[in-house]
Amino acid sequence: MTAILQEIRTRLIQLVGETVQLLPALLIAFLILALTKWGAKNVQRVVHKGARRLLRSRSLQSLLSQTSYVASWVVGILAAAVIAFPNLGLGDLVALLGLGSVAIGFAFQDIFKNFLAGILLLLQEPFELHDQIIVGDYEGTVEEVAIRSTQIRTYRGERVVIPNSIVFTSPVEVLTAFVSRRTDLAIGVDYNTPLPMAVQVLKEALDGVEGVRVEPEVEVDVVGFGDSSIDVLVRYWTLPQRAEVRRVQTRVMMALKAACDRADISIPYPIRTVYHYDQREFNELFSRSESQN
Repeated sequence: MTAILQEIRTRLIQLVGETVQLLPALLIAFLILALTKWGAKNVQRVVHKGARRLLRSRSLQSLLSQTSYVASWVVGILAAAVIAFPNLGLGDLVALLGLGSVAIGFAFQDIFKNFLAGILLLLQEPFELHDQIIVGDYEGTVEEVAIRSTQIRTYRGERVVIPNSIVFTSPVEVLTAFVSRRTDLAIGVDYNTPLPMAVQVLKEALDGVEGVRVEPEVEVDVVGFGDSSIDVLVRYWTLPQRAEVRRVQTRVMMALKAACDRADISIPYPIRTVYHYDQREFNELFSRSESQN
């Protein structure tokens, strides 16, 4: 029993001694991590400034900035590990990184998937910052394309954070990819309206409307025969931003209504014909037929 207690006491003394010996190295390692936190932000700031001067693409600027931040942390953590554990050699580090990468890969596969998708999005640039896009059920303005996620601001002022893997594998509709965007506006005219005259009136109504582009020119097509009207489609082009499309559409609708009023073109509303009959007469007629049979 005494020998066991003596062995335990010896082990504890040895452990305390090793801890005391490692304490300066651990303090230096923590100091390195603290400096890494401060240095990574400064490195990111310097790289971002340099990228803004050398690169025109905002996506590549963001990629270099975020990559420099991650790389700074990797270097700092490796330096701290070498200081804290002096016996840790280069081969041990490589083996540790190899085994750790497999374990981390299984544990954080979604994070790495989003990370790789973010890099591909920043390199391929299917859309840029401040573009208006539609991804699934979400529509808004791109505020940031980070390594892990894409942030968009909806038209109602809400922020939506979408994982990059979803953005990368989903159809993305870029509303502001080009300098102009077409709007199709349906309107109905009375069946008694001469169609050539109606087409000319509707087309001239958009001349001078603020926000309607001259090129491509306005198109007015007769597209079908409705229940109570002949269906006409007015196609015009505006700037691609959603707010501009909405404002111009209001002006166009007001201009079309005013032009129809001046030309005495009726815009009919749906008409329904309802027939009324006396249920008692129907019952009497049905009773007679039954009695005769």
